This record gives sequence, C-alpha cells and structure tokens, in this order.
Amino acid sequence: MLIGILLLAACSGGDSEKASSDGANNNGENPAKDRGNELVIGVSGDPQNWDPIDTFLLDWSTIATSVFEGLVDRTLDLEIQPGLAEKWEYVDDKTLQFKLREGVTFHNGEPFNADAVKYTFDRLLGEEGAKGPQQANYLSIDHVEVVDDYTVNFHMKEKDPVILTKLAGYGAVIVPPKYIEEKGDDHFNTNPVGTGPFKMTSYERDQQVVLEKNENYWKKDIPKLDKVTFRVIPEASTRLAELQTGKIDIMKRVEVSQVNTVKESSFLELKEVATPTAFSLRFNTNKAPLDKIEVRQAINYAIDKQAIIDEILGGFGKPISTFQSELSFGNNPDLKPYPYDPEKAKELLEKAGVEEGTELEVFIPGNDGNFKEIAQAVAFYFEQVGLKLNINSVDSNTLTSDLIPNGKAGHMYRQGWGGWTLDFDNTAYLMYHEGEFWNPDFKDEKVEELLAAERSTVDQEEREKIFMKLTERLHELAPEVNLYSAVDLYAVNERVKNFQPPHEDRMRLGNVTVE
Repeated sequence: MLIGILLLAACSGGDSEKASSDGANNNGENPAKDRGNELVIGVSGDPQNWDPIDTFLLDWSTIATSVFEGLVDRTLDLEIQPGLAEKWEYVDDKTLQFKLREGVTFHNGEPFNADAVKYTFDRLLGEEGAKGPQQANYLSIDHVEVVDDYTVNFHMKEKDPVILTKLAGYGAVIVPPKYIEEKGDDHFNTNPVGTGPFKMTSYERDQQVVLEKNENYWKKDIPKLDKVTFRVIPEASTRLAELQTGKIDIMKRVEVSQVNTVKESSFLELKEVATPTAFSLRFNTNKAPLDKIEVRQAINYAIDKQAIIDEILGGFGKPISTFQSELSFGNNPDLKPYPYDPEKAKELLEKAGVEEGTELEVFIPGNDGNFKEIAQAVAFYFEQVGLKLNINSVDSNTLTSDLIPNGKAGHMYRQGWGGWTLDFDNTAYLMYHEGEFWNPDFKDEKVEELLAAERSTVDQEEREKIFMKLTERLHELAPEVNLYSAVDLYAVNERVKNFQPPHEDRMRLGNVTVE
C-alpha cells in the first residue's frame, strides 16, 4: 500500500507535463541557436516592487542581484568576498569600518561613495525601512558614520556575529541618494537604479523584465552578455513548453514530473543545486499530546523521510537532522535524522499514554502540490502506528501570517525556511527563541541559554561549539519533524555557457556567455 501511495504521488501531474511537449522540438535542431548575444530566462513570479527594503521574496533576488550590489558579496559557492567595499575590520568591539571601492558609479551616473552608504542605511533603519520586512535583519546597527569619501564606520548597538553575511543579503544593497530624492520612492519601486553589471531598461509587471549591459561596470570585461530578459511564466508546464520551442534559454523551478522530458531533449540540460531551504512539520508543543517529548519523538520515528525524498521528490532533496541544510553554519554533521522505526514509535506512544485512533490536525498551504502529496504519505505512516491525521489546506499567506503566529495551525503545520544568512542563528533564533513571531509556543531554558551564548561572541569557532550543543538539544526535544532540505532544478539550453545555478536563487550572470 505504501509503495502504491508514494508512486502515485510521484507520478501525479505527469500526463499534463507530457502533453505540454506535444509538437516540441525535442530531438531536432536547437530552436534558440540564432538568438544572438542575449539570454531569455523563464521565472515563476514577479516581486511587484524593486526597492530592496520592501521585499524578502526570492523572485526579487533572482533578477535584482544583477542590478544592485552591497558592500559585501558572496561567490556562487557562497564564500564571503569584497563587493562595493574593498576591505573591512573591527576597530573596536562595536565599530566595523569599511574601506569603499573608488571609481564606481550608479547606472544614472551618480557617484558611489560614503554618502551613498550612509543614505542607504539611514533609509533602511528609518521610517521608510520600517514599512518593509528587511529592517528587522539590521537592527543591530545603531548608525553609519562617514569618516571620509570612501570610509564608513558602522556603529553597532550590540555584537552581531552574522552582520557580514547579512550585509551580503539583498536588503543591504546600496541605493542612489540623489536619484531617490529627486524621483521619489514610488518611481524607484518600478525603475530601480544600482551599480550592478546590468541596468533595468524595461519592466512590464507580471510579464517581463529587460536588463541591458552596464557599459561602465567597475569589473573589467564583465558582463559578457548584451541583454537579459526575464519572462514571468507562473505555470511550470508553460515554462517547459517555451523552453522546448526555444523561446526561453533557462527555465527556473523545473518540477519533478518534468525531469525526464528535459533529460530526453537533445539540446537541454538539467542542472540541480542544493539550497539552504529546509522543510519540516512543526509541532504546536502546547497542544496535547504533542506537549510530551515522547510523542514528538514517536512521530519522528513513524515517518520514513528517505522514502518521501526518493519517491515523491524523485531524489531531489537531502535528509536533515535539524531545521537547516548542510550549507548552514551550525549544521551538526554528527547528528543523524531519526530513523524510520514504527515499532519504536508505537512503544513511545504507549509509554506516553496515547490511545489508538487519536486524531491530529495538520495545516499545509493549498498551493504546494508537492507538500500535499507528502502530507498524504505522512497520514499513511500515522495509520501504521495507530494515529489519524486530518489534512487542512489553507491559503499560504493566511497560514504564515495568521494561523502559525497565533497558534491556530492545528497540532502541526508545514514550515519552510530559506536560511538566507547561511548561519543557523537566523533560523534558530526566530524559530526557538521564546515569543518570536513564528514561535508562539515552544520554549526551553537550555535552548535560551545557548541562543544567548552564540550571539554574545563573534568568535566563529566558539559559536560552532555552541551550535553543536544547541542542535543536540533540539534533536532531543524534537519540536518538529525535519523532512528535507530542498534541491532546486533548472533546465538550460546548451547554447548557454558558464551558467551555475545559485544555491539561494540569486542568479549571477556576469560571466555567462552564449553560443
């Protein structure tokens, strides 16, 4: 029965994807070979707003990473490197000094300098920034001081061991003061200006974004392409059809049911990449019987996470022991996920006094087809240990903005987390610190002590030791079932060269070429 359920889940949607390829040029001449020195990319969403302080959407970062830059950058392999700042150092415990790169201009010709950095962070930390979601990530910064034209001091309210990786995030990219003051915030929302390798020359909401080469870019011989067009195509089947007929060169978010179609093409290549995004079934630890550690552990033993990865996700997922991926600083390689052991689960449920047939409620977002299939598999596993799972599908925004923070998302709910800082601090503090927005119920004194300890030092070796203790404690307490970290899939036309899929959605296209 289990094999049947998983196989049906894995195959769902396959017929529609097969149908989308009818008439497509799968084995003939490359239909995009004459496009010229430009690239067309199919993406699933439009962030609606290009102001970096107004969004936390990955759809923004996919495109705007080519338009904006921060003081600090990440390589495609996620290593911190200089960006608009050439170097930095702590001049004392709470003062971080940056030496800025000279000779850089914004796309409108405005100079990049210390005043632009100060303006950016005054805006981010002020009234305008308070309207958006990014400000909360940077509240450890008290203010930015201009030392000279190309030197700034960041005065910190408190030690922040993750500040550099936050400054490599897209909320901290540098914006042009004169342009925003003259044109206004509303204009900037749809006509962004940065210092990046491409400038945005056209934006048609929910349709397409056109980027063109920045001829005055400060990096030598970059970018290689003259033009990049991002086409907004919400439906995966339509994106695939456009890729097959040569109307786009790169397809983002290939679905598992589409993998074989891509592999069978003579001119397409499937690329996969590990991501920091983790998925779990999070427990409401205030609700009986999940207020008992034995019950939470039992449910972890009851679910075969590897079978879900293999059969529903087609192998495109990675097992996790805590709520973070292997890319996260703080991941504990010595911890293993709870093994599949239904007999152990029954034993723990009996010990906790849970009666056979006990019903539990799970809430999942209605627009996540994969997770609906996962929830159905979980319901089957529950039956094998004497539990009944009732699945509730709700609007995604309602789930994350109302039900979860107010403790109304049943006994458990789907929790996805992007892990964008690549440091467990961001996940752990917001998920397990008492009173946080997305943590209405879980609390543990030892966890609180460890969270405070890792934030009290910038010594990474010391923080890593603390994280090992924290992950061991969380693994024991089992506040969720950690299911998998996501693997993203891209389909790429063979004419595209030097394209590396990003781990965190931020496409870097400076060195990409086409044939």
